Amino acid sequence: MSSLAHVIELPLRRELEDPRSLEHDIVLALATADDVASGMGAVVGRIRRDSGAARAEWWAEDEDGMLELAAVEGIARGARHSLPLGRAGVFVLYGGHLDPHVESALSSLAPIIRRRASEERLVRTTIRLAQRNEALEDFAALVAHELKTPLEAALVAEDPSTSVEEAILLVEALLEASRSGPSEETCASAKESLEQAVQDLHVQLDITTDVATRLPLPAGPLRVIMRNLLSNAVAAGAEHVSVTAMRSPHSWRLLVDDDGVGLAAADDYHTGSGLGLSLIRRIAARFGGVLELTALRSGGTRATLEFTEAAA
Repeated sequence: MSSLAHVIELPLRRELEDPRSLEHDIVLALATADDVASGMGAVVGRIRRDSGAARAEWWAEDEDGMLELAAVEGIARGARHSLPLGRAGVFVLYGGHLDPHVESALSSLAPIIRRRASEERLVRTTIRLAQRNEALEDFAALVAHELKTPLEAALVAEDPSTSVEEAILLVEALLEASRSGPSEETCASAKESLEQAVQDLHVQLDITTDVATRLPLPAGPLRVIMRNLLSNAVAAGAEHVSVTAMRSPHSWRLLVDDDGVGLAAADDYHTGSGLGLSLIRRIAARFGGVLELTALRSGGTRATLEFTEAAA
């Protein structure tokens, strides 16, 4: 063997023979990574290179205790060697060999993997709980806002059964709006949701429509949004409303134009409806939608609800 070969080979052999260097490097890589997956990606690459393997894998336990491939480098060829790490998952090599020093280094890494994985699960759980609490707050506010009209009608009606039934149906729609989320692959009919919203309001309003397009959110939330936008138009003194749903190559839009007092008369426009606007913005945001109000040149207001393709 030439002297040059000795120069290249000896440092690698010394590194493999010294477990402290490898252990220090992989512990540092995991401890300083943004998350377990990226840290183990660095660990997988380092160990594959040091062990001369064709491929290295780390299989992590998910929240149900099932193994899933979380980090990988290389092409699978050669004999398969696996090292179980308990709740920290399984490390797999194809080709090469699991040197005792590598096994020792990975075993020392297992408690750190478990701790960081537990921390990340805790963060995810905290986020889910916060989202649920926000949904509950939304629902409570929606109920208080939306049920005011039918319940007041029931109090003064000779036969309150119709108003009470309407309130119950409204609660069901509000529940759907509060529980629904962006993970639900549902596209609601703009036409059907608009018809239901008009029935809910019981107002005389001239409405022209072009709503053949479906929108990327469930029917319940869309019905609540449309009802509130029509209520805003009524509160602003509108006599005519135009509702249009359209699909472009990269987005969906719902336009609600009214001939009311317009945004310049802000107090009149928001009379009785400021809370509704805030809530429907939050409902729309849950599905990746954005609601904007703009003044029309001819007078009145345009409400634009837009969903981009990436958000949907």
